[in-house]
Amino acid sequence: MFDSLTQRLGGALSSLRSRGKISSSDIDTTCAEIHQALLEADVALAVVNEFIELIRTRSLAALPQFQSGTNQAQAVFEIINAALIEILGQQARRVRFAKNPPTVIMLAGLQGAGKTTLAGKLAKFFADQGNTPILVASDLQRPNAVTQLQVVGESIGVPVFAPEAGNGRGDAVKVARDGIAFAKSKQHNMVIVDTAGRLGVDATLMAEAIAIRDAVNPDEILFVVDAMVGQDAVRTAQAFLDGVGFDGVVLTKMDGDARGGAALSIAHLTKRPIMFVSTGEKLSDFDIFYPERMASRILGMGDVATLAEQAKKALDSDSAAKLESKFARGEDFTLEDFLEQLQAMSKMGSMSKMLGMLPGGAAMKKQIANLDDGEIVRTQAIVQSMTPLERRDPKVLNGSRRIRIAKGAGRAVSEVNSLVERFGQAQKMMRTMRNGGTPAGMPPGLPPGLPPGMGMGAGAPKSGKLIQKKKSKSGNPAKRALDERG
Repeated sequence: MFDSLTQRLGGALSSLRSRGKISSSDIDTTCAEIHQALLEADVALAVVNEFIELIRTRSLAALPQFQSGTNQAQAVFEIINAALIEILGQQARRVRFAKNPPTVIMLAGLQGAGKTTLAGKLAKFFADQGNTPILVASDLQRPNAVTQLQVVGESIGVPVFAPEAGNGRGDAVKVARDGIAFAKSKQHNMVIVDTAGRLGVDATLMAEAIAIRDAVNPDEILFVVDAMVGQDAVRTAQAFLDGVGFDGVVLTKMDGDARGGAALSIAHLTKRPIMFVSTGEKLSDFDIFYPERMASRILGMGDVATLAEQAKKALDSDSAAKLESKFARGEDFTLEDFLEQLQAMSKMGSMSKMLGMLPGGAAMKKQIANLDDGEIVRTQAIVQSMTPLERRDPKVLNGSRRIRIAKGAGRAVSEVNSLVERFGQAQKMMRTMRNGGTPAGMPPGLPPGLPPGMGMGAGAPKSGKLIQKKKSKSGNPAKRALDERG
């Protein structure tokens, strides 16, 4: 969503780095470029002006320190990063749980913002943490809204309280009130109430939302807004804030290609924190909003923290420990192990999204966009078409076996051959690494976290100390003396 803004800000900061010693005019020029970039990103003018004034004031105040610093551009960059975090809400805020369960969360917003799907994502998020949520279908206006919520609830194993069919009939306030009573009787510790929206803010919408609020007395009212709407999101949020009131904001459709102005405007103008973000169509594409991580992504530094969290959720610790133990014992990495790793990668979501979270990912937007996520699925199909024996020992894969595997996976024999060949190369490389050598084309020394001894090159001493090759002495007496002193 922030690709265009990231590129513009990156250009402005790159220009600043090339100037060397920074003057007040350099700061003014950079502020002007950032001002234009934010306006083009559809950020509200009031927010842009306040943000730019914050950067200019702090940068000019620190200018004497800049003059003596070795990396002046980095100092300005840190000021911009800190100001961006402030605009986005300073720090993440979690849901306040009720002292006496259930905790009641009411969702409000316009039709089309994605409230019903968001209700399911929120329920799954809390269920995964060990809570027992229940969904209450109080949107009785939109056609099939109740049915949609029931389908979502069934897909994540969360019960749905839906006594009314909806489609324009029924008492939404009574459904909400009865839903709380039902949750208490069944000992659910969390209730998520889905409410009706309208295409625009009107008196009927506000009256119903206020009546539901007063009937259930929610612990949190979350305003759900489509991040692709732009500055209109801020106006709608203000109308809901004045009418119903809300405690936090949830941004949906953050995976879209809009300019992202809503995210940079809404928290600052409403003085209500962005609490959650929805980043895709899957029910798992949902997370807490961290201002510092979002600022990092906007400034092109990626979001390694979120990537690490996703990897931790996807990778089975038992499987990782088993694989490490197997490696230490000197056993070969098999296609069964490879299949487990592919399945873990699939749980992490789109490869393009993951790579986009790496520092500098925004600069490789075109290359990342060309990645084919279906390649993982096709590779899994090939491996799953093999017998256990074939996965453990690819050497048995003769021509007839490869034809059978290709037919079972719905792929060409050449794709099976390519996979087996690439796997053989990877297996050979791992054997070399296990024996303490360095594979061809790979620099000596490996990332930390691998089993002991893997970081050593061939012939390295067991103590782990590096033996430096003795340098020959220069024939020039002056140079030889300089080398000896060095």
